[in-house]
Amino acid sequence: MTRSFKTSGAPHMPPQTSVANVMLLVLYALVPGVFAYSWFFGPGILIQIILATVFALLFESLMLRWRGRPLKPFINDYSAVVTAVLFALCIPPLAPWWISCIAMLFAIGFAKHLYGGLGQNIFNPAMVGYVVVLISFPQAMTAWIPPLTLSEHSLSLADSLITIFTGQVPVAGGWDTVTQATALDSLKTGIESGRMVTEIRTSPIFGDYGGIGWEWVANWFALGGFFLLYKRVISWQVPIAVIGSVILLSLPFWLADQDSNPLPLQHIFSGALVLAAFFIATDPVSGCVSNKGRLIFGAGVGIITLVIRRWGGYPDGVAFAVLLMNMAAPLIDRYTRPRMYGE
Repeated sequence: MTRSFKTSGAPHMPPQTSVANVMLLVLYALVPGVFAYSWFFGPGILIQIILATVFALLFESLMLRWRGRPLKPFINDYSAVVTAVLFALCIPPLAPWWISCIAMLFAIGFAKHLYGGLGQNIFNPAMVGYVVVLISFPQAMTAWIPPLTLSEHSLSLADSLITIFTGQVPVAGGWDTVTQATALDSLKTGIESGRMVTEIRTSPIFGDYGGIGWEWVANWFALGGFFLLYKRVISWQVPIAVIGSVILLSLPFWLADQDSNPLPLQHIFSGALVLAAFFIATDPVSGCVSNKGRLIFGAGVGIITLVIRRWGGYPDGVAFAVLLMNMAAPLIDRYTRPRMYGE
């Protein structure tokens, strides 16, 4: 007795992973950092994540319709959601709602689909959206709130919703009572005014290494990054190169003049450096492919970030560093690709 089995064309081995599975793992890895962010800075960040996700999916759907592509396979790959979450984690928790709308228009519509869609974009979409709104609306993008332990007026979920959608803070004194300079901003402004680092760090905004709250957020993002390394979603070269280049470059300056240069760990645990090292600079589409290229790419991100922080016009330069290295990635890959077998 013979039996027949249904067969299909090659390849017969099913893929071990998919875009959707990878993106879901990235979202899972972001959960600890998001939790820490909301714990130290209130529920505003959760609202920003929801807003950015809604606008990202909206523009994703519109662009797919415009390009004549089916919605379901591309909407369900969660790539737009990852872009939205990474962007939301980079903006002030009380930024007005239209910031996310404009940023996602440029991130999804311009940086992603005008280049051909997922897998074809040259620049990291989340960083494109962030840089567009940062340059266009600097006042709204610098209205950072202090950690809840230092805030005189803690905003509830309802207060955060009112602030984000109306632009009015429902507490006495308005914006001046709920916003404060970040640790990076205080450090940059103080050094430029001639103050010593030890004097600047007497401010209560500073913690053991970075800013109060920010250093814990960085720790939890690092935990998520280690999870991605364990799952082999990302390679170790980029995170090690980003963090290692920052330490190696800033350490000699700190040893030479500790009054004018912060401790290297101050750079690591302040701002978005850890988030960028594990979640942004590791983007396989806009980054490098070869192992040697990834090391160069990550080192470039770390070095440019330090240069902007020290001599640039912005307290943090992670987004600009990533975009500049995105431009250099094809050239880096060209000169760092492995030799072909037999050559």
